[in-house]
Amino acid sequence: MSYRRTPFAPGEHYHCYTRGIDGRLTFLDKEDYERFQEALYLCNTIEPFDRSDFLKLDHSEIFLKSRKSPLVSIGCYSLMPNHYHIGFEEIAEGGSSKFLQKLGTAYTMYFNVKYQRVGALFIGPCRSRHIDTDRYFKRVAEYIHLNAAEIFEPKWKSGVVKNVRSLERHIGKYDFSSLRDYAGKPRPEQNILNREMRELVGDGMSPVRNVLAEAQKYYQNLDIA
Repeated sequence: MSYRRTPFAPGEHYHCYTRGIDGRLTFLDKEDYERFQEALYLCNTIEPFDRSDFLKLDHSEIFLKSRKSPLVSIGCYSLMPNHYHIGFEEIAEGGSSKFLQKLGTAYTMYFNVKYQRVGALFIGPCRSRHIDTDRYFKRVAEYIHLNAAEIFEPKWKSGVVKNVRSLERHIGKYDFSSLRDYAGKPRPEQNILNREMRELVGDGMSPVRNVLAEAQKYYQNLDIA
């Protein structure tokens, strides 16, 4: 399977990722992570993004807001202090590019106002890998969820994990990854995910220990610098 960037197309799956420009932190506190989750939901529609939703709705209320046709079907995501990963299927022609552009703009505007800065926040455009089968997309979703392991086991991508059981517990409770929506109690943020994609990814999901080695190889070949 080739990992080069390919054009987006309806019905195809992608792993998209980017990091803060110049390696800067892009999520500095809980509010930042939650605002990005809100943007994941609000920007995934053919409708123009309405920034006022950030101001007039509580965090949990945002995920109950009705939307018109979505642009992509999100199956997984993971937010890290200076980068993010999203796995999705394109629905509408050109939907992937529109969604990623809206998402980046919405969050950057929020971040720049809050921290009194100007200019781009993320390296752009978002980098992507085309995932050419449902089966492999399901495995990549497990890799995306495992990305948060870096917070608890900083050397895991080098094959060093001190306590696998502790790692499983920690990433299962991590609030800013969609793994919570597969392994925990229902929460408002689960509406970020497409129902059919949740069924695809969640069916027979492998334990962390079973995918560690493959995920390490995957991320070693993933350039997000």
